[in-house]
This record gives sequence, C-alpha cells and structure tokens, in this order.
Amino acid sequence: MPTNSSDMTAILEGSIPEYLRAMGPSWVAGSIAAGPASMASLIAAGAGFDYTLLWVVLLSPIAGALAQYLAMRLGLLTEAGIVTVVEQSLGEKWAWLLVADVVIAAGVAQLVIMKTVATVSATITGIGTGTWGVVWAVIVALGLAGRGYRLLEIAAKLLVSGVVIAFVASAFVVPLDVGQAVNGLVPTLPGGTALVAAGILGGAVHITLITMHSYTMQARDWSVGNYGLATFDVIASMLVAFGIYSIAIFLVAASVLSDPSLSTVGAAQALGPLVGESAKWLFLLGLGGAAVSTLGGNTIVPPFLVADKLGWQTSVEDTRYRGLVAAFALLSAPGAFIGGRVLGQLVLVLALGTIGTPFAIAIVLYLLNADAVPASNSILANVGGGLLLVVSGTLAANFVREQLGAGVGPLSGAVLVFAVILGLATFVVIGKFLREEVLTS
Repeated sequence: MPTNSSDMTAILEGSIPEYLRAMGPSWVAGSIAAGPASMASLIAAGAGFDYTLLWVVLLSPIAGALAQYLAMRLGLLTEAGIVTVVEQSLGEKWAWLLVADVVIAAGVAQLVIMKTVATVSATITGIGTGTWGVVWAVIVALGLAGRGYRLLEIAAKLLVSGVVIAFVASAFVVPLDVGQAVNGLVPTLPGGTALVAAGILGGAVHITLITMHSYTMQARDWSVGNYGLATFDVIASMLVAFGIYSIAIFLVAASVLSDPSLSTVGAAQALGPLVGESAKWLFLLGLGGAAVSTLGGNTIVPPFLVADKLGWQTSVEDTRYRGLVAAFALLSAPGAFIGGRVLGQLVLVLALGTIGTPFAIAIVLYLLNADAVPASNSILANVGGGLLLVVSGTLAANFVREQLGAGVGPLSGAVLVFAVILGLATFVVIGKFLREEVLTS
C-alpha cells in the first residue's frame, strides 16, 4: 500500500471565467442527477411529507459532490477508466460485477426516463407518447453516435442551467412556510419515508454518476494537471447547480402540492389552478429539459464501461463503441409504452440504483487507498467517503426492508437478490481493505 498523503489541493491556476468556460465533465453527471427521477422523489417527498425531509434534500448535493470528488480523484490519479483500474487491482470478476451493476441500474432507468421524455413531449405537442419514444430514441442515437461526447457536454451545460433557472423561477411564485421549512432541517425519518429518502439521495449519489466520471474526463484529456479545474467542475455542477435544483423543486412541492401519487407531469399541471399558469409552464419546461438531458447522459454510461471492459476505445472514433451507444439509445424506445404511474416508477428506479451505489463507493475508496494510485486519500477524504458509504448503505437497507415488508413478489424478490449479491460484494471489499491495512500497519 502507498503511504498516506494529503489530498492534492485544488488551487485556482486560472481565473473564474476561464474555469467556467472550461468545465464540463461533471455537468454531464449533473444532467443525469438533475433528471425526472430525482424530481419524482422530490415531488413525492414534498407532497407526501411536507417539509419533513428537507434535511435529506440539503444532504443530497453535499453527498453527491463528495462522491463525484472521490470519483474525480480516482480518474485523474490513474488516468484510466474505472473498469480497467478495477480489473488491474481486484481482478476480472470484480470488473464484470461492476459492469453488470451499472448496466442493470442504467438500463432500467433508461426505460423509465424515456417514458418521462415521451410523456412531457406528448403533453406539450399533443402527439402520442409512442411516437415520441421512437423519435427521441432516434435523435439520441444519431446525435451521440454521430457527434459523440462533446455534443452531450454542450447540451448538458445548457439544459441544466436552463432547468435550474426554470425551477428557481417557479419557486418564487409559490407561498413558502418558513417555520415548517426550518423544522424540516431536523433529521427525522418517519415511517414510509425510506423509499423517497433513498430516491432523493440516489439522485445525487448513484452508481452511474460515480462510474462515468473517469470516462468523461478522459474525453476531455484531463489529467492530474487539471485537478483544480476538475474540482471546480464538481462544485459548480453537483453542489451548486444540482443543490439549487433540488431545493427549488422540493419547496414547490412541499408548499402547494398534497398528492404524492402525482406524476411529474401531473405535478406541473396541478400548479396551474393552484398558483397560476406561469408556474405550470415553468415547471413543465424545466421537466422537459431535465428529462432530455438525463436521457442523453444516461445513454453513454453502459457503453463506456462495456467498451472499457472489452478493450475498445470509449469514443466514437471506435465504430464498436459507436454501435453500443446507438444500440442503447434505440433500446430505450420501448420505455414510452410502459404503463402505470411514472412517479412511483421513477422513485423506484433511483432506489434500485441506491442498492448498487454502496458497492461502487467501496470500490472507489479501496482503489484510492491501494497501489492503483500514487498518493492515497487523506484521513479527511476517507472519513467523508466512509460516512457516504454508511449513509447510502443504511438507506439502501431501509429500502429493501420496506419492499420486503409489503411481501415477496417477483419484483421485490429480484430486488432482494440484487441487494444480497452487491451487499456481500461490498462487505468483501471492505474486509479486504481492512485486512490489508492491518497487515501493513
């Protein structure tokens, strides 16, 4: 094991305007985080429990920024994709397990995200959701397989910025109860809140966001010399932009909505008679932008990891990778035909991702303290990562327990198997780390 050394400091080597122009990779992760699934969790929390879970909403961007920072360190210090680093340090089976975890989490999410995009498009235009599902699948396939990462990054920065503005504006036209909001800062987790709490945190601390970061930085040719810029990128996107996004949506829902079963589109439409048409359209436009940016960002994640595992390039210069991106985009089209209420499905998708997230965090922490990197984490970074692991693991366990409490069916049974496999894998990684630390101390 390498000797422990302090984290590299992110000193601004350029001006703020220069950093603002150059940032980007973490905004792609932010475009997934600031998506309809996060929105569904925030709406369900605010409409169902008023301001009670405000503390979770505030914790979410902090935890998300910390998770992205750790993933950023691993990517910059190794200058390799996370799958390659896992295979070199832990072995091929562990690499395949990580790939499978991401493909399952991102694949299920892709279908429900497409349903949201198609539903919003149908609401605005009057054209059927099925038609929009096919149209958006083709647009994403052509755009990402043809133009690649740079197109996605530009779209992510523009759409996320626009989404944040739209939701902040909608928050200004609803009446807020400041007293109740202050009470919501006290950490409590009443019965029935585990699923939405896991969904809120899962929007920011998700396995897809953690694992994609090394590849998006590779696409920009970032290395250790870009440490300051990369840190600024994480803070601006996950802590600031995503934090404002989350708080604004939650406050709108907690202030004027009272039906936690509302769909994301239904929540926007309900604002019309409650607080005016301006709020309705601001919310609807924000939802549309968030859904489209998330669909594009989520599309590239499984191809990144699969291509890396197979030894392919993770750029459109490699036709095999391009084919993976196009195939994953086109396979999302059936999502537009899924029945049922989209809000519950979106929350469930994020909660399912939360099950796989502790494993990803444990992997990153292990690698950041192993021979994979030239300088291991500082005590502070490890403490923060450890707390992140405990919080995400606790929420994941609460979610599984809540699902099993309703009875073991096909869905809950599959969730249980998924959780047991990844839970055991997480404990094995933690045990391996502790054994190595004891042996080298």
